Amino acid sequence: MSSADRAATPDDTPMTRPGTGPETGPAPGSASGPGHGIDTVVYDFGNVLVGWDPYGPYEGRPRAEIEAFFEAVDFNTINHAADAGTPYSVLLERVGRTRPDLVEDLRRYVEHYELSLTGPIEGSAELVAELKGLGLRLFGLTNWQAETFHSAEPAAPAIGLMEDVIVSGREGMAKPDRRIFELVVERFGVDPSRTVFVDDKDVNVDAARNVGFHGVVFTTTEALRKDLRALGLPVAE
Repeated sequence: MSSADRAATPDDTPMTRPGTGPETGPAPGSASGPGHGIDTVVYDFGNVLVGWDPYGPYEGRPRAEIEAFFEAVDFNTINHAADAGTPYSVLLERVGRTRPDLVEDLRRYVEHYELSLTGPIEGSAELVAELKGLGLRLFGLTNWQAETFHSAEPAAPAIGLMEDVIVSGREGMAKPDRRIFELVVERFGVDPSRTVFVDDKDVNVDAARNVGFHGVVFTTTEALRKDLRALGLPVAE
């Protein structure tokens, strides 16, 4: 998982620029405009439904020290490789070849991963329940390591309301790879022109739009509610 000042997200690509504001509207090639037959919402998880802070496993150590560690091992690249299916054992071995002194620091992140999850994003659980109550189909598409995904739902129980989830680490590919959005269409049987994709990274939302989804760049749950209303969904203000 990643943000401009926190390394990379379980659900994202290395160091992409956070969205400057929600972006909505019909995706390129969409057959239907906003408010015309949206029946599905596909959620990213990291920093959309569940907070993520990669410094959590290192609580008690100076932040500058951990920042230096992240830079020395290129944590963003390591995290994205794990998101795309590379086992942590392989990544630990790679680090060991060039920086054996830092292997235990990376191992600490893996072994205490649950400490990186900060709980539900404010208002997210209520909105997911509301969308479910409206009869919408709900799915997850998350950049997350296969080995740590078991920690997701305990940290944000609303994840359990998803009809199904595609976890990048299990598929061997990660957003913004076009193929993973095409997999959503194939596996879940959704119509992109009737589906909203929500993610906190511009690059992932752009990739979804290029496959025909309506895209919303997540900033806050309150802003997401406004964006969904703009798309014609009757969610509360």
